[in-house]
Amino acid sequence: MTKILTTTIVGLLITSMMFSGSMWAWADDDDRAKTPIKNVVVIFQENISFDHYFGTYPNAAGFTAKAGTPIPNNYISNPTLLTNNPNKASNGTVFNPFLLTASQAITCDFDHVYLDEQKAFDGGLMDKFVQFTGKTGTNCKPDGSTVMGYYDGTVVTGLWNIAQNFAMSDNSYSTMFGPSTPGAINLVSGQTYGASEDAVGAGSAISDTDPRYDDCSSTAFPTIAMSGKNIGDLLNDKGVTWGWFQGGFAPTGTSTSGKAICGATTHRTQTDNAAVPAYSAHHEPFEYYASTANPHHLPPANTAEMGHNGQANHQYDLKLFWAAVRNGTLPQVTYLKAPRAQDAHPGNSSPLDEQLFIANVTNTLENSPYWSNTAEIILYDDSDGWYDHQVSPIVNHSNDPLNDAAICSGQNGDKKADLGGAADRCGYGPRQPFLVVSPYAKSNFISHKVTDQSSVLKFIEDTFKTGEIPDTLGMKSFDERAGDIKDMFDFDNHGNTPKVCLNAAGQIVPPVVGMCPIVNS
Repeated sequence: MTKILTTTIVGLLITSMMFSGSMWAWADDDDRAKTPIKNVVVIFQENISFDHYFGTYPNAAGFTAKAGTPIPNNYISNPTLLTNNPNKASNGTVFNPFLLTASQAITCDFDHVYLDEQKAFDGGLMDKFVQFTGKTGTNCKPDGSTVMGYYDGTVVTGLWNIAQNFAMSDNSYSTMFGPSTPGAINLVSGQTYGASEDAVGAGSAISDTDPRYDDCSSTAFPTIAMSGKNIGDLLNDKGVTWGWFQGGFAPTGTSTSGKAICGATTHRTQTDNAAVPAYSAHHEPFEYYASTANPHHLPPANTAEMGHNGQANHQYDLKLFWAAVRNGTLPQVTYLKAPRAQDAHPGNSSPLDEQLFIANVTNTLENSPYWSNTAEIILYDDSDGWYDHQVSPIVNHSNDPLNDAAICSGQNGDKKADLGGAADRCGYGPRQPFLVVSPYAKSNFISHKVTDQSSVLKFIEDTFKTGEIPDTLGMKSFDERAGDIKDMFDFDNHGNTPKVCLNAAGQIVPPVVGMCPIVNS
């Protein structure tokens, strides 16, 4: 078990704003000293659809919602989805969504490849999930219908309580269809075109390939390198401190050839206590780019390097995040990747273990002097194929007969509105949870604006005036059309949204002498 002390705050991406009368307005200059948010912290988790976690929000036996809590676009607002769902077997048997309990916190992993997710959408009918993304195996039903399961506030208690007290979106999507690698790359560049191997799909990354610039990439996956720039490059150009902190990034040894060896393990503390390798290379987007990679997983040379250029090249072990908060060296833009046992990924994690990590980060930030100027964003890399009833808007089409289904082709395969016309960048993909935690977040608020993973990228670009990601070989980044998340904030409230302390079970507990409790994880 890994014990993570709550002594850290992370900031979310935040913007150049200036105070004008009683209103915060976006500044045209680069005077970041006047912005209410100084730190952006992005918690990037794994493999969850919106309905899988919030399908019956805010209604659950044993969960007391605040009076006036808005109901999102879910099973409560669409009740026939629970009783007469369009997902059916070939013999006509209806596969209705069903409640998963805490005893079912561990499930099998589902099919979430680029093409099969499109097939599950069935041209927008959203009725082929069991057939195309459902799987069988340990902790899953033999007919594949576990993919229709959902949790409620008795299991994902922490996230439901965060939604009650801060801001949530019910209209946010994966930037593209597909698994972890495209999701991670879209988070930091919005640009999956320019992959080094054409086999990944017409030059676009669509599968779980590992990064070329990482000693710890698995031999079970092919590796790719990405062309172009990412947000790290843009932040470096502006002199903005930043870092990616990931569980298990610190190597456990060095090979005779000088390469890092990654073998750290952690434990699922609330489920089966199985040891799980902490690090996954294809969850680390900056390692795909030569400019931002730390191939040998070197630590920073000293404390002063944190967030700056140096031998670690802004890529750190998660333990250094807690130290940065404690030491007052937290970068202005911080990305957090939980160890695999706590990243929510089915098969190696669970919602119970995930909320340990989220509670730990949130409490740590709230205990920190950083809190008054921080924004924390929680989102996911892909849906894992879990059922969600909402069809996504297709804002970028593709008509590759090998990798695309009808929903992506557009009218007669027309790509005139696309981001340069490269195939295999179809999106948006499945709907996912998206939450903002901040003293400036609106409380008990649900945003209905269309956003995606690259909306985080856009928010950071706007906050620190970096400009957009440059075109790669004539192809544009999704940041060009990313939806704005600013409606989830209220910059007129002077940072008065109250902090919320969570315990290990995700329940709200009172602070003690103004401090949230330490959560052991």
